[in-house]
Amino acid sequence: MTVNPIQLQKFLGGIDYPTNKQTLMKSAQKHGADKKVMDTLKALPRDDFNSPNDVSEAIGDMRA
Repeated sequence: MTVNPIQLQKFLGGIDYPTNKQTLMKSAQKHGADKKVMDTLKALPRDDFNSPNDVSEAIGDMRA
């Protein structure tokens, strides 16, 4: 169900960190993210992120 973290990052370009899940979702939508990407962001187990690496780690936690 989740997307590859590298694929996801292309929809999150230009975000200033730290940030939150809502900002990630708005940026992804603005950059043309599909439903799978949006669903993955919505399901992230965290609300706050200090770096793109934090986002990738959260996606990894969803897969574990």
